[in-house]
Amino acid sequence: MSIDALNTQKLQEHADEIRQQYEDLKARNLNLDLTRGKPSSEQLDFSNDLLSLPGQNYRTESGVDTRNYGGLVGIEEIRNIWAQVLGIPAGNIVAGDASSLNIMFDLISWSYIWGNNDSERPWSQEEKVKWLCPVPGYDRHFSITEHFGFEMINVPLTDQGPDMNVVRELVKDPQVKGMWTVPVFGNPTGITFSEEVCRELASMETAAPDFRIIWDNAYAVHTLTDSFPVVHDVLSMGAEAGHPNRFWFMSSTSKITLAGAGVAFFASSKQNLDWYAEHANIRGIGPNKVSQLAHAQFFGGPEGVYEQMRKHADNLAPKFNRVLEILNERLAPFGAAEWTQPKGGYFISVNVSPGTASRVVELAKQAGIALTGAGSSFPLKQDPKNENIRLAPSLPPVSELEVAMHGFATCVLLAALEA
Repeated sequence: MSIDALNTQKLQEHADEIRQQYEDLKARNLNLDLTRGKPSSEQLDFSNDLLSLPGQNYRTESGVDTRNYGGLVGIEEIRNIWAQVLGIPAGNIVAGDASSLNIMFDLISWSYIWGNNDSERPWSQEEKVKWLCPVPGYDRHFSITEHFGFEMINVPLTDQGPDMNVVRELVKDPQVKGMWTVPVFGNPTGITFSEEVCRELASMETAAPDFRIIWDNAYAVHTLTDSFPVVHDVLSMGAEAGHPNRFWFMSSTSKITLAGAGVAFFASSKQNLDWYAEHANIRGIGPNKVSQLAHAQFFGGPEGVYEQMRKHADNLAPKFNRVLEILNERLAPFGAAEWTQPKGGYFISVNVSPGTASRVVELAKQAGIALTGAGSSFPLKQDPKNENIRLAPSLPPVSELEVAMHGFATCVLLAALEA
């Protein structure tokens, strides 16, 4: 299916019907929200047992009292579990508080103020800092680099990962200091980087010695099927290629257990972790080890993580399938959009007729359906083709999701008709 094949004649034949569908939609006075990839209440209930943990069993196996200060790198139990889930050594992992975004913000902040362990000077003293942004991508990533005034450069995504021909050219510029990535079940495309792309990112030469790739594996185990993806050990790939400090590797339990009360993980080389500790030891006196121990007890081991994710898949897959069915039923006959069909993650990326995405969002808003803003998956919210819209099926029940998606399809068709 291709947007270029938009069947305008067929669309015109149905013009009156589409306009009436939209008027009927507005008359329903809906209040539906597809804006963010939040877990539903049913998904959060999968982790209710956490609320009674660790109970009186608040000491680690080595006798650490998790109620007290200290333990910058986190407790051994949860780090060991996550090391097995990610396929990297526990010694390269720091377990922190709930949000990996906080750690990412810290890493960029500290590089900006002081420079990182490979910097010649603080990034704030550079004439300009440039950052590579595979698109469509994660809006909260882009907000961080926008906040620091970095120049963000769009990099096209293929079904294997970022276009490496483009990346290799851009990193010849010493002002290019880093790159955002979501390598498994990407936000919003759902694509997973191939091993070949991972190795190229690890081995490519960069003009900036302090170039960093933020490897945000937020969806490393978030399958919608019975199988789990391979999590490539890019830390070893980088070390083998002579670039041991290239990757800042992130993960968390945010969409595994309780979204606002989980554990975040930062994995990297020893040099990077030592640099991180220099600043983190000043910033705080250690993470929430009680929550970490509760999670370790809740999971029991890596298989407990996979078992939890199978529950999520059983809940999410019918929602994703229903969204895809409605898109295919309502939009495919007109060639009015194209969309991803993810096997994991939390989003579906839709490209509507070029130039109409902002109008689709406006029409949906007028009809009581909240969508993520047009362009949100691009730096500065500027989609050069004004065509991309991110759908988040996770939060509403299927009954509401069906109403919202039929409404969305009507808005897509009406915007294409207007254009």
